[in-house]
Amino acid sequence: MAISERKLRAALRAHQEWLDTDEEAYEEEGRRFDVEEDEYLRDLTDENLSGANLSYANLRGAHLAHADLSGASLTGANLDFAGLLGANLRGAHLASAVLRGANLTEVDLTGAELTHADLRASRLERADLSGANLSYANLSGADLSYADLQRADLTAANLKGAFLQHVDLRGANLRDADLRGADVAFANLSGADLKSARLQGANLDPTNLRDANLSYANLRGAELTGADLTGAKLIGAYLTGADLPGADLTNADLSTADLRGAELNQAKFVEANLIGAKLQGADLPDADLTNADLRGADLRGAELIGAIMFDADVTSTDLRATNLDKAYVGDANLRDAKLPADYGR
Repeated sequence: MAISERKLRAALRAHQEWLDTDEEAYEEEGRRFDVEEDEYLRDLTDENLSGANLSYANLRGAHLAHADLSGASLTGANLDFAGLLGANLRGAHLASAVLRGANLTEVDLTGAELTHADLRASRLERADLSGANLSYANLSGADLSYADLQRADLTAANLKGAFLQHVDLRGANLRDADLRGADVAFANLSGADLKSARLQGANLDPTNLRDANLSYANLRGAELTGADLTGAKLIGAYLTGADLPGADLTNADLSTADLRGAELNQAKFVEANLIGAKLQGADLPDADLTNADLRGADLRGAELIGAIMFDADVTSTDLRATNLDKAYVGDANLRDAKLPADYGR
């Protein structure tokens, strides 16, 4: 049975009175106000608050573990440091809500509205956010390990420095999202849209990015060791100085991508599109470029020791100063290619 309106309002008044009194006491004593350490918080654990109107309510530090808040309106609510472990927030409205440092471990936020929400340093381990709208939300420093974010909308979300290990982001929208320095190890991003996302210095070892859209994404200095990028779109992507040893880029579209100075040893580019790609100074020893399309690519100074280029199209490719020692170029189309001075000697 849902909590009565009268009881809810009384609980909110009591909580606000406690907050006002206790915050003043902390300020008088010159101590930092830390609701997590206080034992006198208003306890709403296990309460049925489904469909409740809590818009702009001050629930800072409230105990709401396992509470039923499904369909509740929490627009603009203050839930800083609130304890929401295992709470039901399915379809809840949390647009512009403040949840800094909140404990949202194992919460159900399926289909919830969280646009512009502030979730900095919050805990969302194993949370279900499938189909949730997190566009423009601030999740910097948040822990989303093992969370379910399938089909979630994270357009322009701030995930800088967030923990996203083993997260399920299949089919998620991450266009223009900020993932700089984020730890996305072992995550599943197959079919995700990361167009123009910022991923500088992010850890993506060995993430599943099959059929993902990373066109024009910034992956400078990113870690992608052993990543699965089969069929991924990386048109115009920035991968300068990125680490991709052992990465699988079979059938990937890397046309006009910038891979200068990238670490690509033993990477697979079978039937990949590398038309017009910048690969100056890239490290490609033992890379597999079978049937790859390298027309007009720039590989000046690249290391291709032991690389396999069987049936690759290297038409008009610049290979000057490239190290092709022990590289296999059988049946490759070298028409109009600019070859190293010592090639064929």
